[in-house]
Amino acid sequence: MSNTLDFYNFHLMPYPFIPPGEDIESSWITIPNTYYDAKVAHKLFHEYLEQLVACERLGWDGIIVNEHHQNAFGTTAAPNLWATWLAARTQHIRIGIIGNALPLHQNPLRVAEEVAMVDVISGGRVISGHVRGMGAEYHSAGLDPTTSKDRFWEAHDLIMKAWTEDGPFTWQGDHYDIEHANIWTKPLQRPHPLVWMPGTGSTDTIDQVARRKFAYMQTTTSNWITKKSFATFRQICEEKYGYTAERTQLARVLPTYVAETDEQAYREFLPHAMWFFRTGLKIPMHHLMPPGYNGAESMLRTIQGRAAAKVKNFWEMTYDELIEGGYIVVGSPQTVIEKYERQREEYGLGIVITQGQTGSMPHWMAMKNLQIMSEEVIPHFRDKDGKPSHLRSERPGPLTVTETLATGGRAALEPTIRLHDGTAIPTATASVAEVADHLDTRPYAPATS
Repeated sequence: MSNTLDFYNFHLMPYPFIPPGEDIESSWITIPNTYYDAKVAHKLFHEYLEQLVACERLGWDGIIVNEHHQNAFGTTAAPNLWATWLAARTQHIRIGIIGNALPLHQNPLRVAEEVAMVDVISGGRVISGHVRGMGAEYHSAGLDPTTSKDRFWEAHDLIMKAWTEDGPFTWQGDHYDIEHANIWTKPLQRPHPLVWMPGTGSTDTIDQVARRKFAYMQTTTSNWITKKSFATFRQICEEKYGYTAERTQLARVLPTYVAETDEQAYREFLPHAMWFFRTGLKIPMHHLMPPGYNGAESMLRTIQGRAAAKVKNFWEMTYDELIEGGYIVVGSPQTVIEKYERQREEYGLGIVITQGQTGSMPHWMAMKNLQIMSEEVIPHFRDKDGKPSHLRSERPGPLTVTETLATGGRAALEPTIRLHDGTAIPTATASVAEVADHLDTRPYAPATS
């Protein structure tokens, strides 16, 4: 048994209380943080947490957070903190950190440790997203964007080695030089957590993801670009690497709003979708693509491709253009089902990544959206038992103490102390009166010849 589509709810944690996009240069980097009120954010964060936690009860397959800096569009600067919080509030649902922007971190082993910690805490439910970070992040971090791609792949390779090989080992690369690589929190999932990599259609990125047999996640783009990207991915898998791509290797970010009728969905979503694209994504090219972030040839292909396809900036599109281009999905349950079905059949879409809360959408509307999706849309793509995918496979980390111990959850070595005479005593019994009364606690001194 299997489902035909998986559903993940992606949250950007926006802070929408800023001037309209038409009144500011950008909602990234240069927008004054004087607009930010921590008391307002406290309320927002708890609402956002409630929305994500509710997805487990509602039957979603997973929930996703990510990393952005110095903007109002997405305020999750530390996604691993959010993932840990979500792990403590849920039991089964998968938690995607899509992702950690690897080149922004001074030591990739810190990312390896933190993701591994969340994986252990959650019982093996983490999906680790490895991303370069948008060009704007390099302005925020004060880093050289010309090295970001090389730093990314070296950081990625170091993390994968730390997760899958025993330490200590030495890493000497072009960007990271670590004499003792020896992380002491390893992931519960073996050989490593699932890895997803987002992209906007770059053939180079698609090739790298296909080669590693990871999942490719198309970010917010048009239907035309998405269809082309997925076809390229499947072709590269088949012709270059000799395997058929799995359904769950093709994911797409699709901000979706569903309501009782097409007309009501259209009306309710309009202001919040327009805030998302016109204000939240108001980011000029010199912020988005700083010099050196992409090579000259890649940049030229991007400019020429956008011109040929007559692609507008997000903040220049009308609401109808966003719907017609497939950047967003809006409608009644039946309309949304039909749009998803078409993409599943024609594009090979396997994972739908919605944004239950988009832009300036209030909490009540986000919860309504999640509820109708769960009751009226998602069941159409479920097998007869209705189970999400995370309940179809055995959880790596048992839920109970008895399961843990009955399935080999015992350490190979016992904690022991070495006595003065060289005797090793297990600490578990060292405090028993009959033993403790006879312990010689002088410092252990190995015999000398």
